[in-house]
This record gives sequence, structure tokens and C-alpha cells, in this order.
Amino acid sequence: MNVQTKSIKIRYQNFILTNQRALFWEQQKALILSDLHIGKTAHFRKNGIALANQVMKNDLERLSVLIEYFKPEKFIVVGDLLHAGDNSDVDEFCEWRSRYTDLQFHLIEGNHDRISKKLESKLCLNLKSESLEIDDFMLIHDFEKKHEKFRITGHIHPGFVINSVVKKIKLPCFVVTENQLLLPAFSEFTGLDTKNLPKKGRFYVFTDSEIYEM
Repeated sequence: MNVQTKSIKIRYQNFILTNQRALFWEQQKALILSDLHIGKTAHFRKNGIALANQVMKNDLERLSVLIEYFKPEKFIVVGDLLHAGDNSDVDEFCEWRSRYTDLQFHLIEGNHDRISKKLESKLCLNLKSESLEIDDFMLIHDFEKKHEKFRITGHIHPGFVINSVVKKIKLPCFVVTENQLLLPAFSEFTGLDTKNLPKKGRFYVFTDSEIYEM
């Protein structure tokens, strides 16, 4: 797997964007991502739609590569770790999680994260909360104007349209504004929203081999 990076500075903190749908916060030694939607393929299979779980396996393989690449101390999911509660895909995720016992696992709850106490224990979470404040930053799943701190968010699954000679190409991206860093959806099994995006932002659009600033 090819890991491409782009370093940016926000409020004197160093963040490394990657083409693998996650970022690394250097000062906090934290790997941060959003919208894994673990269990989505199992949920589709349960409802009669035949889908292999290779998508989730690929997502976890990418995550393992990023952990080996950055060697983080913390792994923070900014919402929608799960898609539809507990199912067989969650069991596989928990087995994967057991390989990284020294890695702190923090979950900022998203709208899909319906997690009972039993499931919380099963996931081996070190922290579960609606938001997380670190220095001048707030990590929260969905953007809310009332907060004064710079927010790192997910939820929207941002995408950027590039008009080629042949057709329009839709690619995932990060969006950075004066008071928000919007993360792409980590799972590849998600749609891309190209309309409900922050205005006046810098777009960091990525492919398998490059990251472009728009």
C-alpha cells in the first residue's frame, strides 16, 4: 500500500494528511480518522444483499499499515465507528483490535454509534464521549457553530469533483477552513458528498498516489 502525506500547520500544531483517509497529529502522537462504519457489509448481508466483507478487511489492512507507519500512541475515531450495532463484522474488528493492546482507543460518538455497555467493553475502548477537547481543538462528529474551538469533524464524507476531458471524477478529500478540519470517510464503502461542504475552505484531494491542494 502506498502512503502519501501532506503536512499542514493549524494553530501551531502539525498535522499530516494521508491519501489513506486518515491524519496524524504529531504533537499528540494520535492517528485520527472518521466514519469506519464497521458492520455495514454484514448489515447488508443480513438484509438479503450479498456483499463480501473484503471491503472491511481492506479497511483494517490500511489501518494496520498506518499504525506501523506512524507508530501512534492514540487511535481516535471521530464518529461512526460502527454502522448498525453489533454483528459479525464487529467481532472481526475486535479481533483486529486485540493486536494493538498498547494503543489507546478513543471514540467520539457519531450518529451510527449505538453502543451498549456490553458492546463498549467488547470494543476495548479507553474513552467514549460525545466530544473530546485537546488544547485549542475539539474533536466532534458533526460541525456545530456554537463551539469556539477549532473543530476536527467527520460525518459528511466529503468529496471533490474533477472535470476531466472524458468524464467527471469524484474523489475523497480533506477540507480545512478557519475553524474546521473535515475528515474524509475512512471506509471505502461510503458515498461522497460534494454539496454540503464548508465554504471558503482549502481542499486536499487525494488519489492512490498523490495529494492535491485545491
